[in-house]
Amino acid sequence: MNDPARNPVIVGVGQVTDKDTGPDTARSPLGLMVDATRLAARDTGATPEAVLSGLDSITAIRTFNDTVPAFKSPFGRLANAPWSIAERIGAKPREFLYPPSGGDVPQRMVTRVCEQIAAGAISSALVVGSEAQRTERNAKRAGLALDWSEDAPFAPDELGGMEVLYSPTEVAHGMRVPAVIYALFEQALRARKRLTPAQRAVELGRLCAGLAQVAHANPLAARNEGYAAEDIAIASPKNRYVGFPYTRLMTANVYVDQGAAIIVCSEARAEEWGVPHDRRVYLHGSAHGHDEWFATERSRLDRSPAIHRVVQATLDGAGIGIDQVSRFDLYSCFVSAIEVACDEIGIATDDPRGLTVTGGLSFFGGPGNNYVSHSITEMVDRVRAKPGSYGLVTANGGLLTKHAAGLYSTKRPAIPWQSPDDTRLQAEIDLASGPKVPLNPEPAGAARIESYTVLNGPAGPERGVILGRLVEGGSRFVANTPTDRATLLRLQEIDALGLGGRVIAGGTVNIFTPDV
Repeated sequence: MNDPARNPVIVGVGQVTDKDTGPDTARSPLGLMVDATRLAARDTGATPEAVLSGLDSITAIRTFNDTVPAFKSPFGRLANAPWSIAERIGAKPREFLYPPSGGDVPQRMVTRVCEQIAAGAISSALVVGSEAQRTERNAKRAGLALDWSEDAPFAPDELGGMEVLYSPTEVAHGMRVPAVIYALFEQALRARKRLTPAQRAVELGRLCAGLAQVAHANPLAARNEGYAAEDIAIASPKNRYVGFPYTRLMTANVYVDQGAAIIVCSEARAEEWGVPHDRRVYLHGSAHGHDEWFATERSRLDRSPAIHRVVQATLDGAGIGIDQVSRFDLYSCFVSAIEVACDEIGIATDDPRGLTVTGGLSFFGGPGNNYVSHSITEMVDRVRAKPGSYGLVTANGGLLTKHAAGLYSTKRPAIPWQSPDDTRLQAEIDLASGPKVPLNPEPAGAARIESYTVLNGPAGPERGVILGRLVEGGSRFVANTPTDRATLLRLQEIDALGLGGRVIAGGTVNIFTPDV
């Protein structure tokens, strides 16, 4: 039977977006987290002070500043973000967590909280995160010296610390930029569909325009102009290429000020606090797993065995099929992530239920590792508005690397919480993935392009990145192209999939010269 003391339930959610405040008065990342947390406490319908003071656990999602070296902030950092939050809200939790990076982490942390409650280790928890990249960029431009730092008496539990998501070969060839590798996935999708670049651009614009329309109706979206398909798909001075063929409006928008918070507790604690039943939302199923770790070693760039099995395991946990899901929010850092997810889940990109409840990372906003906190928050509101319905959230960390999913509903589960068997699931994923494709460390000779992209900066194309195959033997390699502007522009003008050329091993960096 369900034990109310061990049955987890989401009772409060809150989110904030700031698009206008000047950098001299805008909130810091800590301020955004605290404000989102207070909104979540009020959202419970209980006494906010009782909720906040009764938290047993606080998880702060790792910021971009602490994730990507290029985003290290000149304005300092929080030594223990969950401790700083606790100090502001009057909480005295037993655990202070600051997990590794990844867009999958918010869902995994909500699942972890449910597991801890089911195990009797805790009775209540907060999962919260934020980014203030918009303000940070504006402050740098204005020459301001902000101070976002705060010491703490101890360090948080980092749950194992950071994970390496790029291979040394990928880093050496300038691929430590998500826009590069997701563009390689994109070209593989186009190859499978046998489309020209122009035909694919029409598809990309149409898909993204659907997301933009959702953001248009969302007051919390960072970009809610409601862009048309042509405005998104066609490169222009205001919509330049980032990683060809992706334009700026097809790319996650990290320069946002956003925060989101989720409060989870046991049913017994919800009763103690006096949370109304119409505020309660349950996590009916959840799972996580990963694809072949380094993207360039995957046998298929257009597939994700992990997404397929993670989502199926999530649905199985609730005993429902995909046709019984009313709403989706698919992780949408780039279009290739969305389309691969659709393929693996078994829904069309124009499914009438929609692919997002927020507007997606390009239009709602892509606050670093914390986007899924927003999608869970929005999904909680959607299933509350349609009691008994199911909403599915997918989460993606790295380069289509780590995947998690959660199924939400106001319906009380008929059976006690069941922790997913992720070890068994990962074994199934590994079997379905097949052997990885090793990279040739010293490629030389005639070769052909398997996938490619051109990384662009504000002034235009900067670097061509090739995933290729040697004509003799067929081994795979990574290379850069010559950096002359004519070659880079030409690769953006033609269909270069399958294009021939020659590769030269360069010790650290290989060079592929295409026949253009």
